[in-house]
Amino acid sequence: MRLVLASNNAKKLSELRVLLAGIDVELVAQGDLGIPEADEPFHTFIENALVKARQAAHACSGAAIADDSGVCVDALGGEPGVASAHYAVIATDEPDREARRRIQDSANNARLLQRLEGASDRRAHFVSTLVAVRHAQDPQPLVAVGRWPGEILGAPRGAQGFGYDPLMFIPELGCSVAELDAAQKNAHSHRALACAQMRLLLRDVWRL
Repeated sequence: MRLVLASNNAKKLSELRVLLAGIDVELVAQGDLGIPEADEPFHTFIENALVKARQAAHACSGAAIADDSGVCVDALGGEPGVASAHYAVIATDEPDREARRRIQDSANNARLLQRLEGASDRRAHFVSTLVAVRHAQDPQPLVAVGRWPGEILGAPRGAQGFGYDPLMFIPELGCSVAELDAAQKNAHSHRALACAQMRLLLRDVWRL
């Protein structure tokens, strides 16, 4: 089965391809099919994931999956939450998508550190909400949620991963997420936890 990923994030696509390996699906990025990114107007991960999955499914006339994810910081009442990807406002004319994403990531991290300046409670967790639909009007979307707790560091550490990985310290692993290699991250992450649930749903409900 072809399953269109409602994202143009190359690193997210790479992670999901590894995490969903072994399931009878061909994961294709929506950008490869000329499908634009959906608006994300809601305040919850599940609502945004659902709207993204439905738009991609409508555009491709088939099955689609979306991941809405981010970091939620206790001391900030759950911020950045669904605004994680665009927490900071940037102005750049960089034409390359991945280069522009790196600029945005750096600005997001800087803003989060600024918001937490002087805070003693630095508890946070990554959230990944996956939603899969067989078609745009699917009345029974598959929903899987993964949460990965940690603490926000005072400065970035590590050069792997993307997004807030350099700031998220995982106490039981003794390092930041950006200090993990891809295999280690895929063994523990919020997206790995969500994908483990989604694999079971794809097998048991969609019979893949």
